[in-house]
Amino acid sequence: MDEAEVAALAANKTVICLMGPTASGKTALAIQLREALGCELISVDSALVYRGMDIGTAKPGPEELALAPHRLIDRIEPNESYSAERFRRDALGEIEAILADGGIPLLVGGTMLYFRALLHGLSDLPEADPGLRERLEGEARRGGWAAMHARLGQVDPAAAARIHPNDPQRICRALEVFELTGAPMSERIGERGNALPYATVKLAVAPGDRKVLHERIEGRFHAMLEAGFEEEVAGLLGRGDLSPAMPALRCVGYRQMAAYLRGECDRDEMIARGIAATRQLAKRQITWLRREQGVHWLDPEQGDLLADALKVIAGSLT
Repeated sequence: MDEAEVAALAANKTVICLMGPTASGKTALAIQLREALGCELISVDSALVYRGMDIGTAKPGPEELALAPHRLIDRIEPNESYSAERFRRDALGEIEAILADGGIPLLVGGTMLYFRALLHGLSDLPEADPGLRERLEGEARRGGWAAMHARLGQVDPAAAARIHPNDPQRICRALEVFELTGAPMSERIGERGNALPYATVKLAVAPGDRKVLHERIEGRFHAMLEAGFEEEVAGLLGRGDLSPAMPALRCVGYRQMAAYLRGECDRDEMIARGIAATRQLAKRQITWLRREQGVHWLDPEQGDLLADALKVIAGSLT
């Protein structure tokens, strides 16, 4: 793309969304696009927001961040929570600041819930109630999350069918919304508004051959182990302020490593579970992307990925 086309992107207030499953090569392409277009990068990743969780999240390293700083990483401590609502608010603030400076925002990541919140808006749901949440979590400690999931099935069958019985954060939120509003969360969740008020280009990076992605996932998991992933999670557990139910320790890879360090499985089983969970995550990410309209698919195994991406972006100007 020439300088006039880049200037036109900025003038049109174009927001580029670079999506895709885990281990597909999004970060490398984002850095190349920054070099080609001068984009400002915003992370769309629910795990990269945590400080001290670097290896298991495949967080860009110091050299990568020096080449291409990412906004919205290292925002909170692992014992804190970060929601789609908070992400949308933070991301919109970053987008507006970049556009005000005449720049081009490039959102890169694989947390599809965050992309959905940003692109299509959020339901009109009440904010978290700390007192109510503490009570619900206390009831779960006494009776178990299976019982809480069964309770959810009575008041909001649609939400219970969608939420896994081993997902305490979402079970608690759905029960919280019902108690605060008197209405099932599943009914309110369809009431979306406030779509992103800017022109968007949606790119999705994913190998056409699923076996290639599976091999990438397995290779990256073993690379994380060699880089000190076990020591990283051991350090998190050693803090003393994290429980298995907290969102940080429920991240893919971290959950399986934490179970291993607690003696709940052996090392080989931990590796197998971690790789399988990551593959399942990638499958869910691809499923979501296929439902999203206007997505341009890019295969990293075919042709020149950067050239293909730039061609799509330039085509958005016509």
